[in-house]
Amino acid sequence: MNTFRFACPSCGSPLQEGSAPSEQHCPAEGTVYRQKDGIWPFLTLAGKEAYGQFILEYETVRRVEGRGSSDPAFYRALPFEDRSGRFRADWQIRARSYQALLDEIVVPLEKRTRRTLSAVDLGAGNGWLAYRLAQRGHQAAAVDLLTNPLDGLGSHVHYDAPFTPIQADFNHLPFIADQMDLVVFNASLHYSTRYETTLCEAWRILKPGGELVLLDSPLYQDAGSGAQMVREREGLFRKEYGFASNALPSENFLTRSRLMEVGQRLGTRWQLYRPFYGWGWELRPWKARLLGRREPAQFYLIHAAKPGEAG
Repeated sequence: MNTFRFACPSCGSPLQEGSAPSEQHCPAEGTVYRQKDGIWPFLTLAGKEAYGQFILEYETVRRVEGRGSSDPAFYRALPFEDRSGRFRADWQIRARSYQALLDEIVVPLEKRTRRTLSAVDLGAGNGWLAYRLAQRGHQAAAVDLLTNPLDGLGSHVHYDAPFTPIQADFNHLPFIADQMDLVVFNASLHYSTRYETTLCEAWRILKPGGELVLLDSPLYQDAGSGAQMVREREGLFRKEYGFASNALPSENFLTRSRLMEVGQRLGTRWQLYRPFYGWGWELRPWKARLLGRREPAQFYLIHAAKPGEAG
């Protein structure tokens, strides 16, 4: 049984259950959305055209990198352990970010509301964050563009706590308004082509008193450093894969001034919390200065509460 109240990603009308629980129907447009392999396909035709090249290139890179596994234990151990052994440093960072999310956001929300939370993991990838929230007894949705079984939403079959996998884009979320207690951009906001559009859409589906969280997106003091990072990455991708992996005109990184601009659009002020990733990580800016290199990215837990009381 579906636990979320869906809205048409095209026109925004509330959807109705179709002839079976695996169907949702838009009464305004007559469109029927059917679950396939347990995934709700809420990416519109226009979305498929807009994101097709990005999906192709992203999946190519991740496949060459050797992401994913056929072993359910690999997925269930994330983010605390990378049983593949290939990306341990990356997952150590994700584990500390997740612990900060629990300590600073999730546990306080649980104590305040004393009920099951409704949460959405945006840019969910293989769904590890939605799984962790589901393990805690919450209703979690995992939203991503990718549906493959190794590194996309198809990985949901490996987990032993159920969540709702949804293929959709950030700017057309298939949920009615004021529904979520927690909306997390899971190392994904920097893929947005315009932060105001993307974050206003996330704000729309958030309940009063709910928390909007930006997790593990690169933050720079100087926009020039972020732009240089993008050029370096595109050059590396051209060399390694034959394409720059820039099919989407993404913003790619955050700065404090850009955060302030977007916060003003939402009518809120961001709170920033910096997890401790180890002394090696702390020394990176100092090493960069000594060597005359651009500033390295920092990762913060950035959050804002929607005005109102959490019910």
